[in-house]
Amino acid sequence: MEVQLLDGERIDDLERNGYRIIQNPNGFCFGMDAVLLSGFVPSQTGGRILDLGTGTGIIPILLRAKTKSRDITGLEIQERSCEMAGRSVRLNDLENDVKIVRGDIKEASEIFGRGGFDAVTSNPPYMKADGGIKNPSETKAIARHEVLCTFEDVASQASKLLKEGGKFYLVHRPERLSEIISTLKAHRLEPKRLKMVHSFIDSEAVLFLLEASLGGRSGMKIEKPLIIYKDKGVYTDEIYDIYGF
Repeated sequence: MEVQLLDGERIDDLERNGYRIIQNPNGFCFGMDAVLLSGFVPSQTGGRILDLGTGTGIIPILLRAKTKSRDITGLEIQERSCEMAGRSVRLNDLENDVKIVRGDIKEASEIFGRGGFDAVTSNPPYMKADGGIKNPSETKAIARHEVLCTFEDVASQASKLLKEGGKFYLVHRPERLSEIISTLKAHRLEPKRLKMVHSFIDSEAVLFLLEASLGGRSGMKIEKPLIIYKDKGVYTDEIYDIYGF
């Protein structure tokens, strides 16, 4: 289905199942972290999936392409991003499988009810509200800083939204790993898989991908690190595979 583009918008090819996404470079475009998170979710994942803070809908659309789930919802508080995500869903004729809902992460369990999801994903704001220089663009500031919600809010809601044994998948910055794990455990989300992401094989980690299980037993697997580049400007084979090239 073709949809109308607004001023400044463009359509990008996702290289997966012919899917495309509407973006506006003047707002907030998705980054590699969202793609890596979608690739970290096991392909056999089915049932109901909810993406918290979905932005322009990149993770729900990629999860529709990469997993067995046909019941995926994205929750987004910003009206323009939410509307753009809805048009991307229609652009790909995914209305029967992907839903975009406007709402506050802090109220997610009130919007959807408790214990109804098999998996929850989130690419949350990485920086605390008082950390670093905020982008003058409100859209970008909300996406990057904990302006409208904290990680505590995200973890609390994920715990309420998941079925017992359900999985929570997230991407975040290494400098907050200790805090993230502590917060997850406080909400009965037991870390089960951890993968560090490095720009180069000999560089420090720049991101981490983590899977937690609601009510799971203690014990976490540290997976082989993910290396983004094998040479300057040249992706590793694993990155090409995640992107679907």
